Amino acid sequence: MKSYRKELCFNTNSRRAFINITPEIEKCLKESGIKEGLLLCNAMHITSSVFINDDEPGLHRDFERFLEKLAPEKPYDQYDHNGFEDNADAHLKRTIMGREVVVAVTDGKLDFGPWEQIFYGEFDGKRSKRVLVKIIGE
Repeated sequence: MKSYRKELCFNTNSRRAFINITPEIEKCLKESGIKEGLLLCNAMHITSSVFINDDEPGLHRDFERFLEKLAPEKPYDQYDHNGFEDNADAHLKRTIMGREVVVAVTDGKLDFGPWEQIFYGEFDGKRSKRVLVKIIGE
């Protein structure tokens, strides 16, 4: 069995963003040489997320509105966590959107359903953060 590991770095210009990272993940899969196995992709920071969904701008705006209703950024003093930091909402948004995805690898390709893409979700940006890609298989 082979194993591959790589860290991807992201630094957004805004506090929140959704980035389609499927092309970077496919590049990792090609680099790995693995044809059959599993791919794990996870955010390595507690205020960011990796998830699978459709790459449709309207849906991304819906995510933003939905998350802001559930965990509004402001007022900052509504959260016990916000004393030294102002990112309690980012922690909650990450919990809702999830930490990682696992995708089957079949014949050297991500074994996706229709329209599925992998996204990096940033909820407390403007600094460098990492995403882990780990692939195991033959």
